[in-house]
Amino acid sequence: MLRWPRSFAFAVTALSIVLAPVYSVEEKPLPAKAPAEKIDGPPVVSAKAWAVADGKTGKVLWGSKEHDPLAIASTTKIMTAHIVLRLAAENAKVLDEVVAFSEAADKTPGSSSDLKAGEKVTVRDLLFGLLLPSGNDAATAFAEHFGGRFKGEGKEDDAVAKFVAEMNRTAKALKMEEAKYLDPHGLSKNLASAHDLATLTFTALKNPLFAKYVQTRRHTCEVVDADGKKREVTWNNTNKLLDIEGYEGVKTGTTTAAGSCLVASGRYEGDHVLVVVLGCTSNDSRYADARNLFRWAWRERGHGSKGK
Repeated sequence: MLRWPRSFAFAVTALSIVLAPVYSVEEKPLPAKAPAEKIDGPPVVSAKAWAVADGKTGKVLWGSKEHDPLAIASTTKIMTAHIVLRLAAENAKVLDEVVAFSEAADKTPGSSSDLKAGEKVTVRDLLFGLLLPSGNDAATAFAEHFGGRFKGEGKEDDAVAKFVAEMNRTAKALKMEEAKYLDPHGLSKNLASAHDLATLTFTALKNPLFAKYVQTRRHTCEVVDADGKKREVTWNNTNKLLDIEGYEGVKTGTTTAAGSCLVASGRYEGDHVLVVVLGCTSNDSRYADARNLFRWAWRERGHGSKGK
């Protein structure tokens, strides 16, 4: 009886595997092409939604999905600062009040003003800690400090809840139709539309102090701990547009839920424009999106090469 070597049998088996017929999977048809690019419209951006508003009137001039409610991250702090500065406008002594940092404020996660429990700082200085490094801890401290001055919802002693209730009342009064605040800093999924944030920013910028805070690139101040020891803290603004002449703030925001967000104010040849971009794909893209929208808006309004 003829016997083949085992190695030969393996080779034949392997060859049969290689030579086994391959059946192609039916390919799906290619999708239809999108329409050709338009060259006379707004720039292509990464943002999920955006709005461009006139800085003098607050009117939203252009937008894309500008009424969609989206997570807004730390752009929440525009409202937090607006409420604090509204109190200061009613009573200038508010700015000199001293805020004592609690354990809860100190332990607030995320971006920080880097103050510790027991340390004290004036409202005037802490507003820089809220708006420049985007201190979530500063937002908690403000809500704890001022919340008791407002009507609340729920527990009487919950100052933060009372402050958030005032944020929502203010949003309603400003006709921010899609806004819903859950906290004073943006770590929760606070919602608003690009249109809402343009409306709020236009109102907030009427206060010269707010305008001053949001366009400050760096601020150093002194804080005091529970034992009376002093130390200096320095805060740098997270808004990279301030490195370019003509831009004047206002606020960045970044969370996983919100993506990268930016509310910005800029001037060109005296023309004041506000730009809001929400849900951008990266921090770099939010600045590129905003700058492209600013340039396009100014050209549409008769400035630059189009106006010559």
